[in-house]
Amino acid sequence: MKKTLYLKFVLAYFIFGIFGFVIITTFVPNMTTEHLVREKAESLYSEATLIANTYASGLYSNDTNLETVKGQLDALAVYLNSTIRIINPSGRLVLDTNAPLNVDDVVIIEGFDPTVTRGSYYTIGSFFGAFDTDVLSVIAPITSDYKVKGYVVIHSDLKDIYESAASLLNISYITLIILFLLSLIILIFFTEMVYVPLKKITRATEQYASGNMHYELQIDSEDEIGYLAACLSYMASEIARSEEDQKKFVANVSHDFRSPLTSIRGYLEAMLDNTIPPQMHEKYLQIVLNETDRLTKLTNSLLTLNNLNTRGMMLDRTDFDINQVIRSTAASFEGTCRSKMLSIELILTGNILYVNADMDKIQQVLYNLLDNAIKFSHHNSVIKVETAEKRSKVFVSVKDTGIGIPRDAQKLIWDRFYKSDLSRGKDKKGTGLGLSIVKEIITAHNEHINVISTEGEGSEFIFSLQKSAKNDDED
Repeated sequence: MKKTLYLKFVLAYFIFGIFGFVIITTFVPNMTTEHLVREKAESLYSEATLIANTYASGLYSNDTNLETVKGQLDALAVYLNSTIRIINPSGRLVLDTNAPLNVDDVVIIEGFDPTVTRGSYYTIGSFFGAFDTDVLSVIAPITSDYKVKGYVVIHSDLKDIYESAASLLNISYITLIILFLLSLIILIFFTEMVYVPLKKITRATEQYASGNMHYELQIDSEDEIGYLAACLSYMASEIARSEEDQKKFVANVSHDFRSPLTSIRGYLEAMLDNTIPPQMHEKYLQIVLNETDRLTKLTNSLLTLNNLNTRGMMLDRTDFDINQVIRSTAASFEGTCRSKMLSIELILTGNILYVNADMDKIQQVLYNLLDNAIKFSHHNSVIKVETAEKRSKVFVSVKDTGIGIPRDAQKLIWDRFYKSDLSRGKDKKGTGLGLSIVKEIITAHNEHINVISTEGEGSEFIFSLQKSAKNDDED
């Protein structure tokens, strides 16, 4: 866009002015003059027809005399600012308002032809050489006893018409100047309201393209340009946030991989150089094995998240009994619960409760939620898993009485690798990915998951699932 758009508008502005001037000076004068001539001719022809049907027809029917008609037409000629003539078909001038009445003076208009108008009611010229300059002439026939006795001819000087046309042209020129100035105002308005914001947007996009996502784009406008600027600013902030998340992600992955690898390397080197005596090898090999399990778990979690993002969560939806899935998942933690003296209490709606979802992924959600609940629960406490129906939804709740989650951390627990300060001491082997996986799975089902937690009292995770129509069949 650089400067070409503005130059195009400036060029269009001047082209508009030039073409407007050319059109007004070339076409408008002729159009204006022709319009005024036709308008004047119509008026004069109406008067000529009226004279032919009254004064002039009375002259040929002997209802009036020539002197009376001459006096009447003289007065009318002054009013019309024109010359009125009566001419015989042979071209003999019977009456002329511009000359005194003299019956003995015979004036013949050579070549007089009443058809000179050629189907029109007026003609422009010297009228067969009767005038030294061009005049507007109209011709109306005088009829008596169904015969043409003569013609009423009215001549009008074109000077007045040309002066009126010139006045109208002056108005056109003034109008053109006003339009040109208004166009200039519009150009200035366009510059301030459109071009300047577009220039700012262009500068901002160049900054974003160079990697400066923190560049501030400020455009105070509520139109489409303002909306575009707001979208660009939001896009830049989201990209900047994404880059920060990526940096945090890489840092967290590096840290979580480095710690067990360092431990594994340290213990193996100690065993090789006999810093750890052979009789202690079994103990530290078990530690190494635990650390490799931790790495395996972290790797699997990362692969799961990556598959969820790249494949768009391919779901294998089926109708299955959520109560049975909860029972089987809870049973898999029997050994862990026994070691911590915990119990899992199942409060299930009905014996069978069908939902429509991906069973394997929902089982993964339950496993992660129960694993977290067990991990952060106190000894000799109870974990409750409950199902409930409400209209077309089934709600599953996993509730513990553990350490709880701080209020300011409850929105962050869904982020990858996030661990609250309260959990770090108890969650030595956690990856910080479990709840991220849970969130991704539930979102892929177009459902919701929420957390209710009080620090020091425990947490409750509640997620929804689509109830299956199979429940109605069972009923």
